[in-house]
Amino acid sequence: MSSTTRVASVAELENVFQQELATDLWAAAETAFALATRSRDLGEWEKSREWAKQCLTLLAGFPDETEGDVATKRVSVGGVPLPNYLHEGVLRDRFGDID
Repeated sequence: MSSTTRVASVAELENVFQQELATDLWAAAETAFALATRSRDLGEWEKSREWAKQCLTLLAGFPDETEGDVATKRVSVGGVPLPNYLHEGVLRDRFGDID
């Protein structure tokens, strides 16, 4: 028996992102990463880059001195797997030059 998880649509993730902006900025950064990944997987390169930039902007508001500072709180968002750690280096590694 296999279990498949439905991956959320970009629109669904965008709704989650908007809610998280008002309540939990770290969660919003994780969702922005998921949106960048989902957009990239759909071949929407410019949108992917915009979401990666949004994630980077949100991350700038958090400390990043220790692994605990940059450890993700969730394993996935909307069926999109998250890395164990979320910081500028991971974003640049996954999405290239996003400035």
